[in-house]
Amino acid sequence: MSKLVHVAVGVVLRSDGKVLIARRPDHLHMGGRWEFPGGKVEAGETVQQALTRELHEEVAIEVKGLRPLTEIRHEYPEKTVLLDTWWVTEFEGEAHGREGQEIAWVDLSALGEYQFPDANQAIIEAIQADWPA
Repeated sequence: MSKLVHVAVGVVLRSDGKVLIARRPDHLHMGGRWEFPGGKVEAGETVQQALTRELHEEVAIEVKGLRPLTEIRHEYPEKTVLLDTWWVTEFEGEAHGREGQEIAWVDLSALGEYQFPDANQAIIEAIQADWPA
């Protein structure tokens, strides 16, 4: 049985309707691909606490509003990831890659132009199905 990694994922929605994506560092699993920012849920943390912490650490924003989007379990050969995915509906700060990673604000229609890890395809489908009108 492969290791289960619980990950808090944020779909950060800007007022102009664009969402934030970040490029994974080359040395990581699925390196060089784009992803929605977030990170592992640590022992003793709620998903919301983990997501707030990770978005502050990675992209320098302060989360002010969250709404659940979807939960996805995806099996890779070496591990299983549980992607606990939330809309970030309100935030403060100007996003930038605090860990040296490239970031981009993209339209929903442009997400298909970026290469994401396999597990993220279900997130993109959930975004399209739940897109705020």
